[in-house]
Amino acid sequence: MSERPGRLDIVATPIGNLADASQRMREALDAADLVLAEDTRRSGRLLQQFGIKKPLFALHDHNETEATAHLVERLQRGEHMALVSDAGTPTISDPGFRLVRAARAAGVVVSPVPGPCAIIAALSVSGLPTDRFCFEGFLPSKMKARLQRLEMLRAEPRSMVFYESVHRIEGMLIDTIDTFGGERAACLARELTKMHEQTVEGTLATIRQAVATGAVPLKGEFVVVIAGNTEAAEDAGAAQVMLRVLLDEGVPVKSAARIAAKLTDQPRNALYQVALNLQQER
Repeated sequence: MSERPGRLDIVATPIGNLADASQRMREALDAADLVLAEDTRRSGRLLQQFGIKKPLFALHDHNETEATAHLVERLQRGEHMALVSDAGTPTISDPGFRLVRAARAAGVVVSPVPGPCAIIAALSVSGLPTDRFCFEGFLPSKMKARLQRLEMLRAEPRSMVFYESVHRIEGMLIDTIDTFGGERAACLARELTKMHEQTVEGTLATIRQAVATGAVPLKGEFVVVIAGNTEAAEDAGAAQVMLRVLLDEGVPVKSAARIAAKLTDQPRNALYQVALNLQQER
């Protein structure tokens, strides 16, 4: 074991505009013995832009499980590594979380070097509620699986953030309209921080129309923010109040959940779990 402790820095890089690169990002990359990157060619060009020459190691979905043990051993021997993604914050819909988990379990210092993140950038300009949100990453590529995932989110009260590729954005918008309705508020962000940055806000139907007519070109990378189901949130709150009243009146948990589900159109299984929690509180 080396006397120098190993270290793994999780380094955010620009999502488009190189001017967003922080001084800490440059220092972390310059201090690293090895830079771990999903695409070494792309990350190599980034390093070159800042005059940094470091060995690169390709870490991606196909080799992360196999490579993790070897990399952790090197970290334990005292090496300093920096993990980057193709753009933005590593491990967010990108490889790396297995390495981070294993490194922490082995006692290696893991430290964030924060910076650009497409999720937060899109939320910040969406005009939709940001006090609570959920990130759903990329939806399944197959329509059936995509519709099933969206159906699970039908009652989600928080703003939802999705990544989508240029090849699937049209199908994704069609399926969200089928599931959430065309009047659901949304914002589509394309090529954030880049020369052709574009954000379109409105309803899912109007955004779908903008894509279909070419007002939003099928070029670049997309982030879609969709408003949550506020009616479902109100129904859930009403159901919880109803459960409290029923339980206070001595109605059994199972019966209380069944009655509340009938009256509020909320899922009975979910209400049963809520009723159990309320019963335990009492």
